[in-house]
Amino acid sequence: MSPDPLPSLRPADGARGPLPRIGAFLLRRALAQLPCGEITVTLPDGASVRHAGSEPGPTARVTIHRWRTVSKLLTGGDIGLAESFAAGDWTTPDLTAVLEFGAVNAERVERLVAGSAPVRLWNLARHGVRRNSRSGSRRNITFHYDLGNSFYELWLDRSMTYSSAIYPTPDAALEVAQQTKIARIADLLEVKEGQSVLEIGSGWGALALHLAGRGAHVTGVTLSQEQLAGAKALPAPAGAAGSADFQLKDYRDVDGTFDRIVSIEMIEAVGEKYWPRYFQALRERLKPGGLAVLQVITIAEERFESYKRSADFIQRYIFPGGMLLTPSIIAEQGKRAGLSLASSETFGDSYARTLAEWRRRFLAQADTLEKMGFDLTFRRIWEYYLSYCEAGFRSGAIDVGLYKLRG
Repeated sequence: MSPDPLPSLRPADGARGPLPRIGAFLLRRALAQLPCGEITVTLPDGASVRHAGSEPGPTARVTIHRWRTVSKLLTGGDIGLAESFAAGDWTTPDLTAVLEFGAVNAERVERLVAGSAPVRLWNLARHGVRRNSRSGSRRNITFHYDLGNSFYELWLDRSMTYSSAIYPTPDAALEVAQQTKIARIADLLEVKEGQSVLEIGSGWGALALHLAGRGAHVTGVTLSQEQLAGAKALPAPAGAAGSADFQLKDYRDVDGTFDRIVSIEMIEAVGEKYWPRYFQALRERLKPGGLAVLQVITIAEERFESYKRSADFIQRYIFPGGMLLTPSIIAEQGKRAGLSLASSETFGDSYARTLAEWRRRFLAQADTLEKMGFDLTFRRIWEYYLSYCEAGFRSGAIDVGLYKLRG
């Protein structure tokens, strides 16, 4: 269920020898250097370490069950911490709070527990070989999206929209928030009846069918066999003047030109090497004067350089080959391809809310997931993934936005 199986871990370490004293010392020294928020850590011997920074931040609690958690963190960085959580070496009543605590203290944390140099280099090399060539893209997309439509149906909304919603009110249901987002994208596209639309990364088809309902003729391309099957099974909107045609195809292999192009949280899977080709494809496929709307997860400008120098948990276990852009990179890459940025709007708070609801639904399906063959380690990795991303949006480390480009 993962590109690299979790490392084989020995039974519980126990509390003999110098390891407990060394672990407690290293933990106290590291926590003392973190300026934001508050954390309480209960150690395997029952002792507690509490640290409160001088600046505001989340309040987190962690119980460490095995001392090897400390060594995994020190040698493996954020990937080591995730693997240790998946193995049950530590638990917490609020995983998102723990990861947000790390995110708001990211600059110090990276210096303290960036992981050993050999481990960092190995992770980066592994990420590098998963680049998104045509064959690599198919492997990477298949790994994540072809877990099975029945898997995603358990915890996504009825439209099977696997991207951030836009919450019109704090108490709106996820289904309402996703339809609000879909309608907002359609408005930004300024779609008129009879126009042609290319959707790059069409998912399970909800947006394409909405645009068809507005009279557009939509061509949706995906590399996921499961998503293609799900989209093709959807009924066409009743009485719609438009149409939706779904194809298993790489965006680089699309022919023809279109009045509009839309791509929702797909560019994150493209990879830095292929960003110019992606934007070139947008320009080549877009008719003169046409519009493109991209929904993009971005990383904060000041974090990009350190982010690109290593492979993180998401790249290792969730989206192999992927890489986030910054808002300035989107504008720069678009300009180089001959596209101008007409507008942008961000809604990171809505993504945090979306992820929290996905996680709630996912955890509520634990018994069903187990019966489907998704073991506890897989479920804990995915719980970590959903909380990891939510913490990123809550801390401002990452954001999401709609970017409108003109041809």
